[in-house]
Amino acid sequence: MSFLDKLRTQKLLSFTLVLFTLSVGIVIGTLITSSSVRAAKDAQAAPGATELKIPSPVELSTAFSQIAKTLEPSVVNISTTYFAKTTTTPRGRSQRRQASPFGDDQGDSDSGNGNGMEEFFRFFGNPFGQGAPDMSNRNREALGSGVVVDKAGYILTNNHVVDQADQIKVKFAGDPTQYDAKVVGVDEQTDLAVIRVVDKTNLIPAKIGNSDAVQVGDWAVAIGSPFGFQATVTAGIISAKERDIPGDTSQYQHFLQTDAAINPGNSGGPLLNARGEVIGINTAIASHSGSYEGIGFALPINTAAEVYNQIIKNGKVTRGSIGITFPASDRPEARANLKVAGVNEGVFVQSVAPGGPAEKAGIEPGDVIVALNGKPVREGNDLVNPITATPVGTTVTLGVMRDGKRQDFKVTTGDIAQIFPDRFGGGGQQEAGKPEGTSAKFGIDIENLTDPWRQANGVKQAGGVRIVSVKPDSFAEEIGLQPGDIVLAINRTPVNSVEAVGRLQANLKAGDAVQLRVLRRNGRNGDWTPLFVAGMLPNSSQ
Repeated sequence: MSFLDKLRTQKLLSFTLVLFTLSVGIVIGTLITSSSVRAAKDAQAAPGATELKIPSPVELSTAFSQIAKTLEPSVVNISTTYFAKTTTTPRGRSQRRQASPFGDDQGDSDSGNGNGMEEFFRFFGNPFGQGAPDMSNRNREALGSGVVVDKAGYILTNNHVVDQADQIKVKFAGDPTQYDAKVVGVDEQTDLAVIRVVDKTNLIPAKIGNSDAVQVGDWAVAIGSPFGFQATVTAGIISAKERDIPGDTSQYQHFLQTDAAINPGNSGGPLLNARGEVIGINTAIASHSGSYEGIGFALPINTAAEVYNQIIKNGKVTRGSIGITFPASDRPEARANLKVAGVNEGVFVQSVAPGGPAEKAGIEPGDVIVALNGKPVREGNDLVNPITATPVGTTVTLGVMRDGKRQDFKVTTGDIAQIFPDRFGGGGQQEAGKPEGTSAKFGIDIENLTDPWRQANGVKQAGGVRIVSVKPDSFAEEIGLQPGDIVLAINRTPVNSVEAVGRLQANLKAGDAVQLRVLRRNGRNGDWTPLFVAGMLPNSSQ
């Protein structure tokens, strides 16, 4: 082999060796790089984990979701405003509830105290509890709920939601507009109110159920605006029926109890069954904290419907009465009285209202009522419920045990508000007429006086009109007029009607001296005191 051939062969071997070396290096580098990448990936994620995948949206319909969708347009948020007032005469359930529960009607004449009512929190009775700040010089606002029951704009809610409110606004789900509402009528005894919205059309009323068909253990759904969160839906069951709150002052409230979450702001909203029918109006809770603790109360819709029907027909609720008082049947004194009378069941007559139906019929204290229209009367509700539902002027037959002998008496029912005016007359029912007062100059709303109202409230003077409300920062407020005052004369001219007041005001102009002779009720003994208030009419008499 020549020298050139050897050189050529050596170069080929060198080239082959270099190429092999480079190939091996590339392979080794690739393996090292892959291992590094794999190691980096293993360091950034959990070993063995796989990515989550969101499935396509599929609607999973349930009974509760259907109820929420169906009822959402019918459940409203209610906001109320209370204008600052220099003088206020408290009224309403928060005040009335401090009295005896059955006081002057067919009921307990002495409730006693210490029944734990401090644990029961009425959502708007007193938002601040004990030691509430003085808010008479500032505007206040509050929130509640309601349910549309008529497409004409009628809404059922609690009286304590709208009680004494100067302005009521209603908001519907999905509609940012706040609509003005007016009170049609209220019933303090059941804590119900009917309000109306007229500026919104095509309202969808909720379907009304039958609360008598409700059973303990049934599903229950509450919808409302707890703490202002509109259209909040909660669910639970019916925990009890015919529940009476210890120490409660109203004998007309026998609640449905539920563990569906109810909080401040739910007041006036509906409690529904599994078919989406209204079976109650959420009213109260039992709570140490003032918020949900598992026990809520709703007024049965059957009771609410009776009240509603009277309000839309008459503007108020009228209840029958026979004019007696009696101790609650479960109290020891009631059982002792029955035993002395020689009976095991019945209603012991504690007292008889002077001039009332029972006295006129011959019923006496100490009698025991054992039957009503032939049906047994075993305890108070057997008498109270049918009598209050009986139209005034209806004659009923009472079976009475007296001195061991059975006697029957014919009794014609009367109006409880007239028989017991201190407890059931004037007050709430008369104040419920506040929105119906006629607006007059001076910044007052006034109404005519009726003979039954005069009699029930002990007004002996003839003539006059009653002040329903006083507008803030008005001439009337400046000179000291108050709601409840009776205006007898203006500038020494007697007034006997709303129209008469209007005629006298028409002749007054800015700068004129105005003197009003009024009657004002004495808060201590209830007597009416005459006094004069006067001032110079400003440029605006409103």
